[in-house]
Amino acid sequence: MTPSRLQLEHIVKSFPGVLAVQDVSLEAYPGEILALAGENGAGKSTLMNILSGSFPADSGKIWLDGVEVNITSPRRAQELGIAMIHQELALIPQMTVAQNIFLGREPRLAAGLLVDTKKMVIQAQALIDQLGLDFPVTALISDLSIAQRQMVEIAKAISFQSRVIILDEPTSALSERESDILFALMRSLREQGVTLIYISHRMEEIFNLSDRVAVMRDGQLVGVTPTKDLTIQTVVQMMVGRELKDFFPKKQAEIGDVILDARELRSGKRVRDVSFSLRRGEIVGLAGLVGSGRTEVARILFGADPLDHGEIKLAGRIVHLHSPEEAIRLGIGLVTEDRKAQGLFLGQSVRSNASVLLFEKLAQLGFILYSKVDAWMRGAVTQLTIRTPNLEQKVRNLSGGNQQKVIIARWLAVNPQVLILDEPTRGIDVASKAEIHTLMSELAAKGMAILMISSELPEILGVSDRILVMREGRLMAEFSRAEASQDRIMQAATGQLAAG
Repeated sequence: MTPSRLQLEHIVKSFPGVLAVQDVSLEAYPGEILALAGENGAGKSTLMNILSGSFPADSGKIWLDGVEVNITSPRRAQELGIAMIHQELALIPQMTVAQNIFLGREPRLAAGLLVDTKKMVIQAQALIDQLGLDFPVTALISDLSIAQRQMVEIAKAISFQSRVIILDEPTSALSERESDILFALMRSLREQGVTLIYISHRMEEIFNLSDRVAVMRDGQLVGVTPTKDLTIQTVVQMMVGRELKDFFPKKQAEIGDVILDARELRSGKRVRDVSFSLRRGEIVGLAGLVGSGRTEVARILFGADPLDHGEIKLAGRIVHLHSPEEAIRLGIGLVTEDRKAQGLFLGQSVRSNASVLLFEKLAQLGFILYSKVDAWMRGAVTQLTIRTPNLEQKVRNLSGGNQQKVIIARWLAVNPQVLILDEPTRGIDVASKAEIHTLMSELAAKGMAILMISSELPEILGVSDRILVMREGRLMAEFSRAEASQDRIMQAATGQLAAG
């Protein structure tokens, strides 16, 4: 049997009020892609952050190629050949590809006083060529796509001669084509004997890519099984501790009158003459490739981007949305695509984040009635099953799924007429996804109109009453729930199906 590349023995890690990793022992082998699955908060990222040196374990041992190692920092992990590519990429946008790859260890001239830029560019280009990539190493990171930036992170990992590469939700912001490029690269690295540990909530990726699947639940390792011996249902059952029968729960809602009517919306080159309507009680899915203009439409409806031309009616009345504040006042809410950068106050508490729109509503004589805020918060935590030790917990310490629920709770506080959700389940586990889908269905049943943007076609098909497809800023197709299929949506998104 092949000796293990990596061996974790009895790893334990706790934070105030939380036992994050409980006595976990795990092995990974050379030339293997090991998928690490589990709900948000299961301990996956904590375990990998220990392995990559971001913080120490409370107890336990780590062995690398048969030698016990003490990983005291990310720098030490890199020296040992362990690299972690985080969901939020750690690159400097104002620097070039070459500068980012060799940051802090640039080749030197003049007894170390000067950077040997020519040598650095040559070495970086060799890495990029090795990976089969086609962008110049003199390009600024800010000029690259998200997928290209991830490739730079991988090139950086290879430059350390990494024996173990950890990828945390690497496809969360990638198109299908970009994901395929990444997967081809991962398979190539596996053939070269690199050990890859792959964290993902996307079951189809796990089954197409991995050799084995390790599942964590509540900080513990539930099991490690060859992928060929598993089904999606068995993995999900291991993750949540019960059978999850319905990934896309859908209540039948009475579709009412048109609440929002958008006509010939135009904004720069990203949105070009887009017209559609939303009805009370309806969930409308907005599909399309990354860059098709979906998010820009959402931002126009929320008053965040200017409208060059067109008309928006709300409940039959023309409205002029010059700011998000106006949109909120009129009853339009937006759950943004990037929850950390645009949706949350990461350093603030769960209470502050979820109830920020309530303060004015519950204030008396200029004073906030925190007793009423807390009473509402306790109900929201229960309704949405937000897992938090207390309301004072900083929201940055919650899992991705619970962070998303906090943002949704914020909008439930003001009960908007129209709720726009941009990639509402990106980067969250299957159980939390099902809970959010259930909530969307319940809100629609109460008469709310929902516009959901998603890059996951099963999600679009599973929860939508009607589906709109965009391409290059234009609306290309509209399908009823009965008419829609993955093939028809992709044909419209790629220009193979005529508008209509």
